[in-house]
Amino acid sequence: MEITLPQRLQRYVNGSFQRTVLLQKRIRQIVRGDAPLFDAELEHLDNPIEIALTEIERGLVELKAEEVEVKPTLD
Repeated sequence: MEITLPQRLQRYVNGSFQRTVLLQKRIRQIVRGDAPLFDAELEHLDNPIEIALTEIERGLVELKAEEVEVKPTLD
């Protein structure tokens, strides 16, 4: 029996804030027009949530720490 999208999401996120953030960012990118990182049409996927989750499960997307710009201060 195939697991459902909500079950896959629950298994992937599993309470992890970082994983949730990664998933949300990628979904937003896809909704705004970024192309999937695999041939989603070939696999008959059109749901941005499912596309993003599939990309993450396949290791095509990873969360990188944002670089913080250090600005000089006047002492």
